[in-house]
Parts: sequence; structure tokens; C-alpha cells
Amino acid sequence: MEDLLQNALESAVEDAMGPTMPNANPLVFILITGVGLAMALVYVPIRLFLTLTARSRRLRLLQRIRQLRDELST
Repeated sequence: MEDLLQNALESAVEDAMGPTMPNANPLVFILITGVGLAMALVYVPIRLFLTLTARSRRLRLLQRIRQLRDELST
């Protein structure tokens, strides 16, 4: 009975894990890592640029609103 349970458990674990790749190609890992690094090197400067320009536009808009409010109050 214990042998049947052990075999069933091992079979279930093997089925759940799916086929394994014992000899994964290191070139694939390097390629995927390189693509991820390239994407990060492109994304980070673009994100910084967009963030800084949005903040400067927002600041200019707030300054314009304050100026108009001051002009209306006088």
C-alpha cells in the first residue's frame, strides 16, 4: 500500500512539473539576459525624460495659474 502511494505521489509530481530540460543552452540565457538589459537601457532614459518634462510642464502650468489668479485679484 505504501509503495502504491509513493509511486502515485512521484507520478503526480512528475506530471505537475512537466518535461524538464537538463541541458538548457547557456546561449539562450545570455541572449534573453542581453535583450532584457538592452530594453532596460532604452526604457530608463526615456522614462526619466518623460517624467522630467511632465513635471516641468506641470510646474509651468501651476505658475501660469498663480499668475492669472494674482492678476484677477488685483
